[in-house]
Amino acid sequence: MFYLSKIEHTLRLPPHLLNLPINQAIKGELEGLFLDKVIADLGLCISIYDIHSIDGGFITPGDGASTYTVMFRMIMFRPFVGEVIAAKLKESDREGLKLSLGFFDDIHVPEHLLPMPKQFEPESGNSNQGRWIWEFNGDNYPIDAVDEIRFRVHHVTYPSLPVEQEKASKPFAPMIVIGSLDADGLGPISWWV
Repeated sequence: MFYLSKIEHTLRLPPHLLNLPINQAIKGELEGLFLDKVIADLGLCISIYDIHSIDGGFITPGDGASTYTVMFRMIMFRPFVGEVIAAKLKESDREGLKLSLGFFDDIHVPEHLLPMPKQFEPESGNSNQGRWIWEFNGDNYPIDAVDEIRFRVHHVTYPSLPVEQEKASKPFAPMIVIGSLDADGLGPISWWV
């Protein structure tokens, strides 16, 4: 789920930061550039772990900023396929479930990856929103926001950045985790205790 990734980056350090210790100034700039951002195929940047090397310090003519080549390690969130993770229910609709880890909200469990047999029970007044119910041995087991929900990572995608986005469309998600609940031990924790 969490990895250390080694990254090399050429960093421009503004002149107003040159009065700080170099490690502190560079770490602050790296955090501003990378934290809470997704790097394709690496994952979501969580934290700067450490700085291995700082080379350079060149000042280009006409610019008061110095340029450094920095080698550092960063903690990344990137779940692997098959990993089981516990999350909270964010939304339930006819297309499936949307789950959240608190720091990451782009987790989707599509309708075809829910346990079978299942049925959708719409809310009164809104036929698209509601809750999913798993039917097993004549009993109904609802998927609701009461418990944490265990899901298995089916796959992780990094969609390309859209050229244009309609105003009414959902916000762009640079990393999407597709989950599955169709195996024993998955789903709301109360089903299995």
